[in-house]
Formats: sequence, C-alpha cells, structure tokens
Amino acid sequence: MNWPLCIKQFEEYLKLEKSLSRHSVEAYQRDIRKLTEFLDLKKLQVAPEHISPMILRDFLEWIGELGMTAHSQARTLSGIRAFYKFLIMEDMLQNDPTDTIEAPKLSRKLPDTLHFHEIEQMLAVIDLSTPEGTRNRAMVETLYASGLRVSELLDLKISYLYEDMGFLKVAGKGDKERLVPIGRDALKHIKLYREGVRCHLTIKKGHEDILFLNRRGAKMSRVMVFTIIKDLAAKANIQKTVSPHTFRHSFATHLIEGGADLRAVQEMLGHESITTTEIYTHLDRDYLKQVIKDYHPRS
Repeated sequence: MNWPLCIKQFEEYLKLEKSLSRHSVEAYQRDIRKLTEFLDLKKLQVAPEHISPMILRDFLEWIGELGMTAHSQARTLSGIRAFYKFLIMEDMLQNDPTDTIEAPKLSRKLPDTLHFHEIEQMLAVIDLSTPEGTRNRAMVETLYASGLRVSELLDLKISYLYEDMGFLKVAGKGDKERLVPIGRDALKHIKLYREGVRCHLTIKKGHEDILFLNRRGAKMSRVMVFTIIKDLAAKANIQKTVSPHTFRHSFATHLIEGGADLRAVQEMLGHESITTTEIYTHLDRDYLKQVIKDYHPRS
C-alpha cells in the first residue's frame, strides 16, 4: 500500500458511501496528510500498514510541540482513526495501530457569548442606508435568530425559507437537514434585503437560489462573514472576541437561560449528541450563581 492511493480511496469512501460534505472530506484528508508530513520530516519511509502505536504517539507529541491545542490534536487523531477503520473494513489491514492510543484530555472551555444588549449594540451600528448594510443586518439577525453555523448561513437557500410557517430548512454537517424556527424580526430584515437589494444584483449562474450574496452576485465566503462580524463588534466597542459562531453560542445560551428544554436546543443546533449541547447547562449554572450573588440577601 502507498499513502496517495490509500488517501484517494478513503476520500472516495467518504464522498460516495458516507455522503460527507466537501469541507468534512477535506478535514479528514488534512488529518492524514499531517501524519505523512511528520513521516517525511522524520525521514521515516513507512507505509500505512506499518505505522505503529509508537510512531503515532511521537506524532501526537510533535503536533503538540507545534502548538496545536488538545482539541485539535484529538480531532486529528479522530481523522486518523477513521482512516484506519476504513483500511480494516476494506480488508487492506488486520490490526488497527490507533487502538491503544489515548486522545488528549479535553477541558470543556465555555464559549464566549454576547448579552442581549451587546447584540443590540452591534445591530445598531449597521448602516442600513447601504445595500451591504441591509444584507448584513439580515445575516446577523438570521445567525442569532436560528443559531446557524456560518457554513449553514452561507448555504442557506431561498427555497429553504418557509416564511408562512416561520421556519428555515438547514443543511448541516454531513448534509443532514433540519427545520429551525426563525423569528419575525429576522424574517422582516430578510424581506427588506430581498426586495430592496438582492433583486437588483446580477446573479451569477448557479447562485440563483443562494440567499445571501456578495456585490458581484455570488455566494459569500467565510472570511467575508468573519470580517463583517469583527468590524461590527469593533464599531460597537465590544471588547470580547466575536465571530459568527458567537451568535450561535448566544442563541443557545439565551434559550437555556430562559428555561428551554435541552433536547429542543439540541435539535435546533443540529448536535448529534446531547453531550455537545450540555455545555450550555454549565453556562446556565454560572448565570444562576450570578443571580444568587446579585439578589440574594445572604449571598
């Protein structure tokens, strides 16, 4: 076996049999290529079937020394595990070298969130007199109203809007679809954008159904959305590190703080496991502790 051939076969398996998105497939490929980069650097001419647990432990130590976080190390190891499970499934290998490798221990870092008044501050600094401002207001409203990932926002289609029902259809990770409620304010600003801005764009072929477009009539990039959010936070004088994902965290946190059912929040966020959603219960506990501290006479 050789690395390029095995990686290519793994890629085809992820695309055709697992039906993963392009981003997910690329992430898996990056994980395997990090390992081959390590082998090249150490001048280890080792085929996939001859990788040992010792080599993998040295690899994890190496990426740790490069400054990769424990979470990123665990993600990389997960990709390599999937690769070797594929080789065994295809009878290309008998023993899995990742079996005895422990993933780095992960600390559950609580994500940054915005208070509602901070979200209002960011919305207030958007210049609605410009076409871009009208679009940006609709995007930020949608991010916060429905807790979308940035990739889900960029892939959002006009045909996924069920305005009369107050729902969006979202194509999430692994192309799994879910229905998510969207509020009146977000729908109002989407309508203003569609009727006042989007209808005047010359839309590129293949982008006709994409909701949010750049000024050239094409789908927006992740970098562009991150830049827009960062600039709005700076204009609103918000000192926190704010990204599109901050609105997703804020959406979930505010729902949990308001007493929303954890399973319902899991469904809306598109989390496969409830344990991923449970991080927001820790945020809720911090909120409750602060309430006691602020208002209880014996605190």
